[in-house]
Amino acid sequence: MKILMLTWEYPPRIVGGIARVVHDLSKRLIKDGHEVTVITYRDGNVPEYENDKGVEVYRVDNYMIHPNNFIDWIMQLNFNMIAKATEVINKEGGFDVIHAHDWLVTYAAKSLKQSFNLPMVATIHATEAGRNSGIHDDTQRYINDTEWLLTYEATEVIVNSNYMKGHVQGLFGLPFDKISVIPNGINLNNFTGIERDYDFRRRFAMDNEKIILYVGRLVYEKGVQHLISAMPKILDHYHDSKLVIAGKGGMLDELKAQVDSMGLSNKVYFTGYLNQKEVQKMYKCADVAVFPSTYEPFGIVALEAMLAGIPTVVSDIGGLNEIVEHGVNGMKSYAGNPNSIADSVLSLLFDPQLAMNVTKNAKNKVKDEFNWQKIAQDTHYIYELAISKTMAQRQAEQLEQEKAKKTNKARNTEKEVINLLNFRKRHAYA
Repeated sequence: MKILMLTWEYPPRIVGGIARVVHDLSKRLIKDGHEVTVITYRDGNVPEYENDKGVEVYRVDNYMIHPNNFIDWIMQLNFNMIAKATEVINKEGGFDVIHAHDWLVTYAAKSLKQSFNLPMVATIHATEAGRNSGIHDDTQRYINDTEWLLTYEATEVIVNSNYMKGHVQGLFGLPFDKISVIPNGINLNNFTGIERDYDFRRRFAMDNEKIILYVGRLVYEKGVQHLISAMPKILDHYHDSKLVIAGKGGMLDELKAQVDSMGLSNKVYFTGYLNQKEVQKMYKCADVAVFPSTYEPFGIVALEAMLAGIPTVVSDIGGLNEIVEHGVNGMKSYAGNPNSIADSVLSLLFDPQLAMNVTKNAKNKVKDEFNWQKIAQDTHYIYELAISKTMAQRQAEQLEQEKAKKTNKARNTEKEVINLLNFRKRHAYA
């Protein structure tokens, strides 16, 4: 099968979780014998074209006109994606299916679908309403409407959790059977050969300190502010602990100010951005991982922590709530509740047997349910479903056209007969 992936991020450009999902899914589809072409944004000095171990990657600039705002920027990106995809199709032949990832590529996906009569599958990784707990201004409303348009135009819609299925259906009014749940996955070899590096660990904490780790973007819905608020209670009961926050985002200064105002500067460490190798090392150095999101469609970072062998605490919301079973393969806390976060962290710090049990069960769950081989097969099934629906629609349209032609032909024949009879009548009277 020839598959066209449209995404605004692909490694080395990583903004959120989409880049890793598209990368790992594409690689697995290639292994399964399919052809995958990715069209994405060209960020920095990366090449415009790259063969990424079988995945054909085309990157487009967002240039020529300086955009007024982010929405204009996205629109120009879509124009350039359409141009590049058309060029590739004209040069190398068409595709069997388009796979569009989130609202940022909606207009390119819609235009290519209609221009080349292709089935289109859309993955909704998150929604604007979910990220912002509703729609509050015109920009958010525009993004929300564009998300609706993507789901409307898509032949099939994929979401990554049952929570997201209900959320997307209710938000956009989609038919329930148009939405399929396929979880995100993780490369099971991510931590192969990586052991705890004590010299690396000492950059962030002393040997006697237990590292409580957060990895991810520093934005409101990730709930880092609640984790910081949980630290006084954690430290009261377990003084030799240290919170390490790895990532960057718009809330960095606000979170640092919160730490200073609470007098926790010597117990909270902000690493800033870490590359992939550093993140892998960081996981191996941690004693507990915490992901306290207030909105989380899936939560791939939780899978990373679980695979790395770290006892993990998550909020009881969204996709995280479906991944972790409390006390079995991790611990849950009430979303937005620092007291609850502290209780779950402390239960792991004070009970090594519990920590060991949940870690073992978590690894097994990740290997069984979140491997890319299974996910790619499920995604391929959705592609086949979209193709068959599109073919059925084409056949129905052809039948309608043939029916219309026959009807028009019958009408024309009837008119000819009437005209002939009228002609004979006139000549008979004459």
